[in-house]
Amino acid sequence: MAPIPRLRDYEGPALLSYGFRPFFLFGSLYAGLAILAWLPMFHGELELATAFAPRDWHIHEMLYGYLPAVITGFLLTAVPNWTGRMPLQGVPLLVLVLAWVAGRMAVTTSAWIGWQSAALVDNAFLLLVAAAMAREIVRGRNWRNLKVLIALGVLTIGNIVFHIEANVLGAADYGIRFGIAATMMLIMLIGGRIIPSFTRNWLARENPGRLPASFGRFDVVSMAAAGCALLAWVAVPDLPVTGAALIIAGLLQAMRLGRWAGERTWRDRLVLILHVAYGFVPLGFVLSGLASLGLISSGAGIHAWTGGAMGVTTLAVMSRASLGHTGRALVATAPVQLLYGLIVAAALARICAAIHPAWSSMLLHVAGAAWAAAFVGFALAYWNVFTRPRVKS
Repeated sequence: MAPIPRLRDYEGPALLSYGFRPFFLFGSLYAGLAILAWLPMFHGELELATAFAPRDWHIHEMLYGYLPAVITGFLLTAVPNWTGRMPLQGVPLLVLVLAWVAGRMAVTTSAWIGWQSAALVDNAFLLLVAAAMAREIVRGRNWRNLKVLIALGVLTIGNIVFHIEANVLGAADYGIRFGIAATMMLIMLIGGRIIPSFTRNWLARENPGRLPASFGRFDVVSMAAAGCALLAWVAVPDLPVTGAALIIAGLLQAMRLGRWAGERTWRDRLVLILHVAYGFVPLGFVLSGLASLGLISSGAGIHAWTGGAMGVTTLAVMSRASLGHTGRALVATAPVQLLYGLIVAAALARICAAIHPAWSSMLLHVAGAAWAAAFVGFALAYWNVFTRPRVKS
């Protein structure tokens, strides 16, 4: 049984009372606003003082800007549950938030301050988060969860590689694929735990019948195949053998998703959206495999993973976790369901833009508008959830 976290008497702003509050709020706002900046950058109508090329700035700020904010919010909320220790609150939490903001500002003004300085400031945030996690896990003697430091270390390495590639070689390629591959492994690992668990709990209570398959040998095989395929994709993305490995991994991940009884969760949108989000995982593998075989653009698979699997999963997890940790009912209201529709539409439009170049311009604007509306809309819809005290039962 997991330890029960203790809570200090806290009289400061509710926003700084738990890690998920500021990072989910500011992270979602940034995800939406950064896309609104990216569209005019893409068309040459806006120029930022960044040392990154426009494409690299866009990818970096989604992959190493927005995503670490959500991961941090998740970890700062999960670690107290794992260790039974008190959560990070007040000034220490504010320091982490400001470090993240400083990283975003440094990257965006790196042409002024120098890319080396920007890289140091940007990576300082991930190092501070890793130090905070290590402190809590070690003091709580929760040794088995030290593996979260590996995930943070991988992201940090990917971020360093990204900065060096983009500024020394002129474009980031390995840093992009490295970050995407690491994040996909994280989604498959965490998704493989929470999606069947939440599904099983809801079905046992509301819709008795077939339950999700328990974790077993098939999951191990499918994860191993996915890991090998991703390693090949990072190293040699254009080889036919890489394409075959990616397609096989995608089919195995589709079978894995089918074992979780997602079609039986239609009445609980908070659970259903998790299955929809995971559906972009095998789709990304198959599309990336086809790209490695030279049949379609590589952007289709990349955006199935980033806009689809990452975008939809983070919105789904943030919306559910924020309700549960503030004492609110686990119900997806009509506005929240609309946000789910917008983020799925954004992902599909962006994938189609990569597949169908003739419609690319229109679909890019549709995807950008829907993405921005989903994340800014989430921040507004959950404003009171993040900024007001926990609801007393």
